[in-house]
Amino acid sequence: MTADIIDGKAFASNLKENIDHKVAHLKENYNLVPGLAVVLVGEDPASQVYVRNKNKSTLAAGMNSYEHLMNADVSEADLIAKVEELNNDPKVHGILVQLPLPKHINEAAVIESIAPEKDVDGFHVINSGLLATGGKGMVPCTPLGCIMMLKDKLGNLSGLDAVVVGRSNIVGKPMAQLLLNESCTVTIAHSRTKNLAEVVGRSDIVVAAVGVPELVKGDWIKEGATVIDVGINRIEKEDGKTKLVGDVDFEEASKRAGAITPVPGGVGPMTIAVLLANTVTAACRQAGVDEPLNC
Repeated sequence: MTADIIDGKAFASNLKENIDHKVAHLKENYNLVPGLAVVLVGEDPASQVYVRNKNKSTLAAGMNSYEHLMNADVSEADLIAKVEELNNDPKVHGILVQLPLPKHINEAAVIESIAPEKDVDGFHVINSGLLATGGKGMVPCTPLGCIMMLKDKLGNLSGLDAVVVGRSNIVGKPMAQLLLNESCTVTIAHSRTKNLAEVVGRSDIVVAAVGVPELVKGDWIKEGATVIDVGINRIEKEDGKTKLVGDVDFEEASKRAGAITPVPGGVGPMTIAVLLANTVTAACRQAGVDEPLNC
């Protein structure tokens, strides 16, 4: 068996096209322009590139983009004051504070200062609680992108056995909740799980998000299973050069899986696309517009 490759770039491109149409519709029919505010603290090069890409994608979708750059030595109180300012700005429907933050700032306190309805990252404790109890909150971008791809590939997920390898608040836990909401039978595993190979081997869906390069071996995968690899790890090759790999041994797993996401080119491209979708969702909910695209 050779697995079908789940093309995250193509999926993200289609999602962005849908977002473009939705934004145009909101402008024309409701005079509503979704607005995303991104707050960047410090001058981390990787974060700067990521924020620029978000800004470019937001504007390309016809949405408003607001960048707020703050010095690395900004106080926690001043950062939270900026977030409160954005909470009270009706033009801003989504707020994202780029992580990680400098060590002198309590990340949890900053996240909790974001109005839950504008928390497009879905990290606020209220949104986490709504997801866990089947409520209608904002959902973290990466898990939401994963469930979109799974439903696109498999259709109805009800009754399938799923394992999430990883227990982070950002991916692992919300991913498990989303799968539960689709009526999957869900196991949350991690690097210390006993008989991990056996747990993975009985699963119809495998979501790897543990941050360990190629932890999930190819011969662990059940024949025909669908594998979503969230991991992005840079490793050194024998020639001294580096390459990106996921948390799954792609070469071997693709011989057994029915479908699999590559690294790079799988889950990664979905992140910004889903962020834009979340911003549109937030704008719709705040304006009382109940229409498609997760609104």
